[in-house]
Amino acid sequence: MFWQRFKKHKLAVVSLWTLLVIAMCAILAPILAPFDPNEITGNFSAAPSMQHWLGTDQVGRDILSRVLYAARVSLVVGIGAVAISAIIGTVLGLVSGYFGGLIDGIIMRITDVFMSFPYIMFILVVASIVGPGLTNIILILGILGWPGIARLVRGNVLAIKQSDYVKASVALGYSTPRILFKHILPNTIAPILIYATSGVAGAILDEAALSFLGLGVQPPDASWGNMLSSAQSVSILTTQPWFWIAPGVCILVTVLAINYIGDALRDALDPRNVK
Repeated sequence: MFWQRFKKHKLAVVSLWTLLVIAMCAILAPILAPFDPNEITGNFSAAPSMQHWLGTDQVGRDILSRVLYAARVSLVVGIGAVAISAIIGTVLGLVSGYFGGLIDGIIMRITDVFMSFPYIMFILVVASIVGPGLTNIILILGILGWPGIARLVRGNVLAIKQSDYVKASVALGYSTPRILFKHILPNTIAPILIYATSGVAGAILDEAALSFLGLGVQPPDASWGNMLSSAQSVSILTTQPWFWIAPGVCILVTVLAINYIGDALRDALDPRNVK
């Protein structure tokens, strides 16, 4: 039934296959890349050719190879950051919604504090203090991205805990962890998945922005963001478009594909859509 609903969204099906292709290219980058991503070929700022399909950068590195390896960074950051924020947000949301009272008040006030800061500015400040790097970016985005999921889970738990099966579990003397993770959590998975999908797209954009500003993945390691950073000058934008078209299109296509999949998941997992 889920697949029947999902495949009604033609763009989502195309997006799913597109995302699978991008993921496979990232996994098989050592096989598909014609050059090492940091290898200096000697052709500096060369236009696309049969030898270098997407051209080379100022240092003479093959852009196609760097784009393939950069896909790994974006996908790892997106999935890793969302996994961390989903775990933190889900646990806090479950505890907050189920126990209520003082515990709920404390967790929600902490959530309000985190959400009161301008998100991108908060990330920039923390990244500048902690320092750049792939691991740091994943941890920063993951640790700072939990409030939205916590609020979402809390709202669902407040409604679910009034259900008869939850009350029956309490009456039968089941332990609190069993009630939370075996009876309540499975019924909140759908909204968590939908929210996490958009979170992956957001994390990819955040990583690209941080790398563009020099606070993300550092050269010579390739990421779509720092590849765009090397194409900031007007002369490169106008006369050497191969510097920025490939990483820019990759970010655009990946984020659009994830968003379309998220929209289809929302409709497919909605129990009201019975047709």
